[in-house]
Amino acid sequence: QVQVAESGGGLVQAGGSLRLSCAASGRHSRINVMAWYRQAPGKQRELVATVTSGAGTNYADSVEGRFTISRDNAKNTVYLQMNSLKPEDTAVYYCKASVVGVGAGVYWGQGTQVTVSS
Repeated sequence: QVQVAESGGGLVQAGGSLRLSCAASGRHSRINVMAWYRQAPGKQRELVATVTSGAGTNYADSVEGRFTISRDNAKNTVYLQMNSLKPEDTAVYYCKASVVGVGAGVYWGQGTQVTVSS
């Protein structure tokens, strides 16, 4: 089984920055796609950013230019650098890993809380 764990959330003032990390562990083949989602109170979970095994990236319009997703394949870790944070970025942020071959499946982390105060 693959385990996915997020870290780095916290409380920050508007305009500040946070760096989230997501580490995958366990026996598995290459992780093809890793993604960050978020869910704010009363809202549906939404896709924030994705990064492929080839390091191609995509971003939601709401975070484009402010957030950066990256990955370190040697460490099986994906990062989300969040700059110029806004109160509307407040949410629980979840990491998702997609695996084929050994350990194939879609795996979610437990989530990490990001709170941006005004």
